[in-house]
Amino acid sequence: MYDLDLKEFWAKDELAHRDNCFSPDAPQAALGIRMSEECFYAELGEEGNPFARPPRERYLELARRYNDKAETIVGRRLLPETLSPEDSWMPSPKGIGEVFGGRYEFRGSNWLMRGLHNEKELEQRLDFIDKLNFREFVLPENWEAEKKRIFETYGQKPRPWRSVRGPVTLACSVFGAEELIYLIMDEPDLARRFCDTIFHVIKQYIDLLDAERGGTVGDSRGFSFYDDDCNLLNPEMYELFGYPILKKVFDYVCPNPEDNRYQHSDSAMAHLLPILGPLNFTGCNFGPTVTVEEIRKYMPRTRIDGQLSPITFMHNDEEAIIAEVRRDCEAAKRTGRGLNVYTAGSINNGSLLTSMKAVMWAISEYGQY
Repeated sequence: MYDLDLKEFWAKDELAHRDNCFSPDAPQAALGIRMSEECFYAELGEEGNPFARPPRERYLELARRYNDKAETIVGRRLLPETLSPEDSWMPSPKGIGEVFGGRYEFRGSNWLMRGLHNEKELEQRLDFIDKLNFREFVLPENWEAEKKRIFETYGQKPRPWRSVRGPVTLACSVFGAEELIYLIMDEPDLARRFCDTIFHVIKQYIDLLDAERGGTVGDSRGFSFYDDDCNLLNPEMYELFGYPILKKVFDYVCPNPEDNRYQHSDSAMAHLLPILGPLNFTGCNFGPTVTVEEIRKYMPRTRIDGQLSPITFMHNDEEAIIAEVRRDCEAAKRTGRGLNVYTAGSINNGSLLTSMKAVMWAISEYGQY
């Protein structure tokens, strides 16, 4: 129902993404939404688990049908219609949660289950990590053979390790949210040791996977944290436990102004913005209650991927979608550009292409610079 010149919109959008969405020549706010394969099922009226990729041929069929529809509604084919051969995938190293005593279980999606239940168990695990042969523990037994085969067959090397579950979310998962808060309040020295060990483990992952691909940390600049639970700590607690890890990792792997430094935290964590601001994020994706004005106050040159509520988007209430996008576009115009219109959190099954079209229309109406 929203009249829009799709060709003109996408031409403007290409310009909008220049200079990390801060280009003075950008005609409009950028569009970050490109949907996701989770959206196959509601859009196409199909049954399936949106949190697990379907078998190869099924995926390719759904992607083709979805893109046919997307091309008509929004003027673009949005999702990949090719997949690399399954035998070209490197075996997965153990996850960081397993290093800290947790275990991963598939419960509709992959969940990190708690493995530490008190301070004594935490201390014992930190002692274990201090003595750990990290490479032997993390890499699967078939790593060397598979690495050689995949390189000889496909010319592919292991990927660099440049993103991780954020420190607060990791600690809450393996140790417990209330337990982490009490630990920081009652045993700050042990909390600092926990924090230091998380950084040490992250650094070992970075160095190990760089070495396994025959490179160094300087070959791939940038790092991203995914830390939804950071909102559970007050500023003083976060400054003790979360901030030092981000600061050390960024200083190690992405210290230059042009390097990518990113955080996703789709929670009400605006109270942490004054602490996070000095980290000079290149981009951020924060919860829907965190406003463009609040972010911009502390992060004047950070690209804001947001702040449309993913629930609003999933409910396909087009008037509400347009109102939220208008709010954010007008805030970006007041505070210095840098808006990449996106959901403040994941794009979920149920979100329709017509809702994406409504976002595009709102940008064309209210997001013109």
